[in-house]
Amino acid sequence: MAEFVLYQRDYCHLCDQAVTVLAQARAPDFDSVWVDDSEELAKRYGTRVPVLRDLRDGRELDWPFDAAAVSRWVAGGAVWESPRT
Repeated sequence: MAEFVLYQRDYCHLCDQAVTVLAQARAPDFDSVWVDDSEELAKRYGTRVPVLRDLRDGRELDWPFDAAAVSRWVAGGAVWESPRT
């Protein structure tokens, strides 16, 4: 079983983009879960998809994200770096 899950919907162009970004980031293996298959998941993630969830600690990364953000998030760091002053 993978440690990450990508929650998505059928016919979701943003979900397709997220899969591409995860590949660009060389993210670890993940399972895809379609939220429309579950009323509970549809309520929780319906308007938020795509969402990447770390099953180890429950963290969630909501779209939009890029490859750099995914890499930082997977490593356990902050998703967005603060601007340097």
